[in-house]
Amino acid sequence: MASWSEKMLQLLRRMNNFHLPGSSLESCLRFKVAGEQVGWISPKVASILGRFPAVFRPYGSTITFSSGLDTFESRSVAVDEVLHELRREATFTCLIGWRDEQYAVMPRYCDPPLMYMERAATSLFGVKRYGVHINGYTRDSSGNLNMWLARRSLTKQTYPGRLDNMAAGGLAAGCSVRHTMVKECEEEACIPPGLAEQARPVGTVSYTYEDDEGIFPECQFVFDLELPLNFQPHIGDGEVQAFYYYPIEKVKDLLVSEEFKPNCAMVVLDFLIRHAIIEPDSEPYYHEFVAGLHRSL
Repeated sequence: MASWSEKMLQLLRRMNNFHLPGSSLESCLRFKVAGEQVGWISPKVASILGRFPAVFRPYGSTITFSSGLDTFESRSVAVDEVLHELRREATFTCLIGWRDEQYAVMPRYCDPPLMYMERAATSLFGVKRYGVHINGYTRDSSGNLNMWLARRSLTKQTYPGRLDNMAAGGLAAGCSVRHTMVKECEEEACIPPGLAEQARPVGTVSYTYEDDEGIFPECQFVFDLELPLNFQPHIGDGEVQAFYYYPIEKVKDLLVSEEFKPNCAMVVLDFLIRHAIIEPDSEPYYHEFVAGLHRSL
């Protein structure tokens, strides 16, 4: 039977499988906008986009926009029209989960957006997605750590019923990281804004994986929020069905179970490393864990 360390290493490899031998990376086309690479497109998706020559133009190992689509607005509108048509045709399963949520498309987070794109379609183009995850925890008088976990609603489009961080959400176009953090805390866990504002930004977790629905380069902005011992989160917008309060060692055990949403397990692993629950002298895969949590997008 695989050890805890081996199971965690397997999870990290699965969440970074786009970088592993045998992935589609070598056969993918680069998706470029205004001369900048913003994503990866598989040959299967590229062949379907070829039906729309007024929008997409292949150029060697690259797909870019046809001439005339040279503004933020024109690109966003043209792609949205294509995606609506593909959605009506039920061409891609990922579009069944249409969210009416626009994601900004740009080479790096610090760059100005080059266009907007429906969140459900981002995996078709392999564009980077950003989110915010909040670790809610307490420390008692003896220094023992406990953590609040959420169980996702059974109606969630992805990973229904799995364990999740106390609060988390995608970074929608036009929203700042801190605004999203406070909003998700309030909406999902009924945490008052004044308390949520005390959360500390502690870094990012980044990875790229692929599955049947496409390519997912993702970066999560991570916050730690130390909560009062008498505080209890409450269900807010219905995206969570329950909250649990566990000792950190139980949380660690749960990370490698099938109960945890994989990228949320990565966020908690990062917490365990930063708070010295996992240390280099006792964890043989310490270096591999750190590297697997911070892969370049």
